[in-house]
Amino acid sequence: MTFFKSLSAFALGAALLSSTAFAGEIILNSDHSDPAPKKAMEELIADFQKANPDITVKWNNFDHEGYKSAIRNFLTADAPDVAAWYAGNRMEPFVKAGLFEDVSDVWEANGLDEQLKSASASMTIDGKKWGVPYTYYQWGIYYRKDIFAEQGIEPPKNWAEFLAACEKLKTAGITPITIGTKALWPTGGWFDYLNLRVNGYEFHMELTSGKVPYTDPRVKAVFEKWGELVNAGYFNENHAAIDWQDAIPQMVQGKAAMYLMGNFAVATMKDGGLTEDQIGFMQFPEITAGIPMSEEAPTDTFHIPSGAKNKEDAKKFLAYLASPEAQTKMNATLGQLPVNNQAEKPADPFLNAGFEMLSNAYALAQFYDRDANAEMAKAGMEGFQEFMVKPERLDAILERLEKVRARVHK
Repeated sequence: MTFFKSLSAFALGAALLSSTAFAGEIILNSDHSDPAPKKAMEELIADFQKANPDITVKWNNFDHEGYKSAIRNFLTADAPDVAAWYAGNRMEPFVKAGLFEDVSDVWEANGLDEQLKSASASMTIDGKKWGVPYTYYQWGIYYRKDIFAEQGIEPPKNWAEFLAACEKLKTAGITPITIGTKALWPTGGWFDYLNLRVNGYEFHMELTSGKVPYTDPRVKAVFEKWGELVNAGYFNENHAAIDWQDAIPQMVQGKAAMYLMGNFAVATMKDGGLTEDQIGFMQFPEITAGIPMSEEAPTDTFHIPSGAKNKEDAKKFLAYLASPEAQTKMNATLGQLPVNNQAEKPADPFLNAGFEMLSNAYALAQFYDRDANAEMAKAGMEGFQEFMVKPERLDAILERLEKVRARVHK
C-alpha cells in the first residue's frame, strides 16, 4: 500500500493544479511494440489505473517506424491525451508548431526540477517544460579492466591521461580503441562527446539545431582533438567495414582495450565471453577544463498534445510517470535507467555506474541523429566516417556539411 500511496501523492499534486479536474478516459499513443517496452507499459498503465480508479487509459500501441509518421498526423488531426516522443531537438519542432502543451505546472507541483534535474535542460524550450522523461541509458567508455591492470593504467580523467593511456596500449601491441562505423551512427557518439567536452552542451545544441556553421573554428577544434586519435592510429583500421557488434570481438580477444558505446553493448560483450570482472566503465574524460560534464543519454519522454481533450487527467498520468516508484519499476522491466534521481539504484553494476553519472550530469545530449535534422545527421555521420578514414580531407568535409546545413536550415 505504501507504494500506491506515494504515487497517489504525485498524482494529487497534478490534480490540485486545477479545481476542475475531469475524471474519465485518457487516450495514450506510443510505440512500445518490442517485448520489454510493451510489458513495461502494460504494468505502468495497470498500476496507474489502480492508483486512479476513476481514470481509464486507452492505449494505442504503434510499431516504431509507423509511429514516426503517425505522430505528425494525429497531433494535428485527432490528438490523444498523452503521446510518447523524445527529448531535446527531436521535441522542438512540435513545441515550435504549438502541438505540445506546456507542463511546467506538473514539474513545479511535484518537485521535478530537482528529481529530474539531469534531464531538465533537454526538456526545456523558452524557459518552459514540454514533457516528462522516464527512461534513458548511458553512453561512456567500456574498457578491459584486466588489460588496464596489466599495463598499469588507471582510468583517465582528462585528455592528456587519455592520450597517454592510448599510447601505452599501442606500444604494448593492443589497439587502444575499437569501433565499427559501417552503419555510420557509432561515429556520432565520438563527435558528440568530443564536442560536449571541447565546446560544451549549449554549443552542441546550437550546432545540432542548425544555428552554427560547420565551418566555425569551434567545430574544427573538435576534429583536431579527434585527429589526435585518428592520426596516431589509436582506432582499429578496418572500422569502416564492420558494424558495431563486430567491433566487440576485438575487446573480447584482448586485441583492443576500449569502446565508446551505449550500455546495450554490455550484453554483447558478456555473450562473447567477457565476465563482469573484466569489463570496466568510465566517463568520457574532460578536455576543456571548466566546461561542465554533460553526457550522451538518449531519453524517452511523454507529452500532452495541445489538442488533448482531457489534459487534467493527462497531467495526473505524467505526474505518476515521473515518480521514483513508477520509474524504478518501469526501468527494471526495460533494463534501462530511471531519470528520477530518487529512484532505487539498479543492482546491475554498469547501470548503477550510469545512474550515478547521469544523475549528476550538467545536461544530456540525445545523440547526434536525434538532436540533428535527419538529412543533416545522415550527411554529418557520412562526413565523420570519411574523416576517420581520410583525416586530411577535413576542410572539404566541413565545407560539404556546411552546404547541407545551409540548405536544410534556410
